[in-house]
Amino acid sequence: MKLRYSPTSPYVRKVSVTAIETGLDGRVERVATDPWSPETDLGDDNPLGKVPALTLDDGQTLFESKVICEVLDGLHDGAKLFPANEPAHTAALRRQALGDGMTDAGILLLIETKRRPEELRWDWWTERQKTNIARAMDVAEGEADGLTADDLSIGHIAIACSLGWIDLRFPDMGWREGRPKLAAWYAEFAERPAMQATAPPTS
Repeated sequence: MKLRYSPTSPYVRKVSVTAIETGLDGRVERVATDPWSPETDLGDDNPLGKVPALTLDDGQTLFESKVICEVLDGLHDGAKLFPANEPAHTAALRRQALGDGMTDAGILLLIETKRRPEELRWDWWTERQKTNIARAMDVAEGEADGLTADDLSIGHIAIACSLGWIDLRFPDMGWREGRPKLAAWYAEFAERPAMQATAPPTS
């Protein structure tokens, strides 16, 4: 399999953590890709022009981390990150949506505050994304006790990768203040070998 990736993408990290946790990492060839480059050929593998994009052994190409992670989870015989039984299945999908949604809002915030010319920035839009991130974190804080290592799921991975990316892009956000359970959970989860191996560069 071939993975088009950028080392700072939280969605790529989510896929990479999934590959490690499922024991599939050794089957994945990585191809560094700059999706922002006007010369990129990324569109050949992903018509949406985004990473991650995964080409399977049969030549079929997948895009969107949710799809890639679920397909990878079907290629191994160990404990599933997308559990089949309820209510674990619904909880995993819901938490994945929470983590991915937090990342989505963070990316919109990054574009609005750091990549858009200052005269074109929209303060109302900026505040809306900050509010969305804060609300998602508050929900995660309320559920942190249930994010145990014994029931590792795609939801855990999505939330952790989102928090790690927010630390990278918005180090002064101070999200840990008032969220002691989430902060403690993330500190422990970030020590997992899969998280350590996929930590984005800081410079």
